[in-house]
Amino acid sequence: MKSKNLALFEPKLYRLIDANLNRLKEGIRVIEDIYRYIFDNKEISKKLKEIRHLAKIDNYEEFLKERDIINDVLKKTTKSEEKRSNLKEILIANFKRAQESSRVLEESFKIIDKKEAEKFKRLRYELYNLEKEILNITPSQFS
Repeated sequence: MKSKNLALFEPKLYRLIDANLNRLKEGIRVIEDIYRYIFDNKEISKKLKEIRHLAKIDNYEEFLKERDIINDVLKKTTKSEEKRSNLKEILIANFKRAQESSRVLEESFKIIDKKEAEKFKRLRYELYNLEKEILNITPSQFS
């Protein structure tokens, strides 16, 4: 049985989950494509693809129907997104985007599905480890 509080905020919580699921997958995809198409690194690309495929939820349509981009109070691009000048900055920004989104998903799912919350927690830690591995690659690759 759902609490009255959850029932009241459920559509907004589903909207939050939808936005962060998209953000998580987009961040991972940017990193994946850089390692696939620019660095031709099959191993890292494959790891990222596997992680991205783990970032799915059952009944996604229930979350999708709460999407409301038109009424998003912060839909404008931030200045930091406009200032990226090299691949390393893009990689770091997208790792942070994915990690932060997985944290939001973890916390949000604690209310409605503990198993999903644990999945996003594990995914976040996988991203932390992969970030360290990737960013320890020879700096000359980022020039």
